[in-house]
Amino acid sequence: MANDHGQRNLTTDVARADAARAAVERALAELRRGSPVMLADPDGNAPAVLVAAAETAEAAVRTLAVAGTVPACVVTAGRAEALGLLPRGRNMTVRPAGESRLVPDASFIAAIAGIEGGTPAADRLAAAPSDQMQDAALELVKLARLVPAAVIARITGDAEGIVRDHDLLTVTTDACARYRDALEDVSLSVATHAPVPLDGAERSEIYAFRPADGGKEHLAIVIGEPEPHEPVLARIHSECFTGDLLGSLRCDCGEQLRGAIRAITEAGGGVLLYLAQEGRGIGLVNKLRAYKLQDEGFDTIEANERLGFEADERVYRPAAAMLRRLGFTKVKLLTNNPAKVEGLSACGIAVIDRVPHAFPANGHNDRYLRTKASRAGHIL
Repeated sequence: MANDHGQRNLTTDVARADAARAAVERALAELRRGSPVMLADPDGNAPAVLVAAAETAEAAVRTLAVAGTVPACVVTAGRAEALGLLPRGRNMTVRPAGESRLVPDASFIAAIAGIEGGTPAADRLAAAPSDQMQDAALELVKLARLVPAAVIARITGDAEGIVRDHDLLTVTTDACARYRDALEDVSLSVATHAPVPLDGAERSEIYAFRPADGGKEHLAIVIGEPEPHEPVLARIHSECFTGDLLGSLRCDCGEQLRGAIRAITEAGGGVLLYLAQEGRGIGLVNKLRAYKLQDEGFDTIEANERLGFEADERVYRPAAAMLRRLGFTKVKLLTNNPAKVEGLSACGIAVIDRVPHAFPANGHNDRYLRTKASRAGHIL
């Protein structure tokens, strides 16, 4: 009986996790297309709120008005500091100062979020530490791969009626927590693999790994026939559309990618992991926004933080999972970044050696490389 009961509990937990994942993924899609969603506390300890992404707020402001309260923006402490506010906690709520019923319009929201346009003067803003519901709202927007700034409005009336009349999706805070826990347990499957001769590495095979959450595929390029029982020469490379494909001179990514393929070939074989983590995990659109801030004088880390992101949003669990699926548990890692060594080691992959992988500045990426060394600890 105990085994049957345990099996029933396991089945129930899996079903709940699957339902939570589906609910959150649908909510993320709604946020990306500009529709608000309702975020509810399943225990009823906090009022439900309508949530929209600041990035798509222009399409959502009218719907947010039906909540019956004045919307507020939720931003990270890094973004609050960029606005000239004193951060108090991990996240902050920001409203127009002065008139209590002043409703922020789409241009004001965009300025608060740092999407486009100038930054409002700090004396025009009123800020306060966020609460648990507001933190969950911001996390939803960030999971949607949008600028981490949410617009929220507390619902004072008939929440179910608002959802019904405006055809809105509902997601609960516990579903968000289950979804977050599921992301911690990386589940990758090999969607397919095929030999692809590369320039300088003709004996190469590309494996496409698909995550269970429906996100972007990661790739593994196996060059030659490396022995699984030996430490494999490996490179973890985050995708960079501008550097890898277009040959951008703002970074050294393209040189690192092609240089890694050459180095692995010359060593007789190895693996290059190509992770779908553009712009140190913030995505291509946000990376371009960060470039504009860099042109205003901020370095790469400052630009990310002013947009509300961490200095580096990358994770290395997918890389470790891919290596294990390919049969490798020990690596000699091509990198200048000690954080990659630490991150991969923390995920159970033994890093036997760090192999330097540096390239000279080109006149356009000098500051970028200096920031890597002085602020991110890269060994250049």
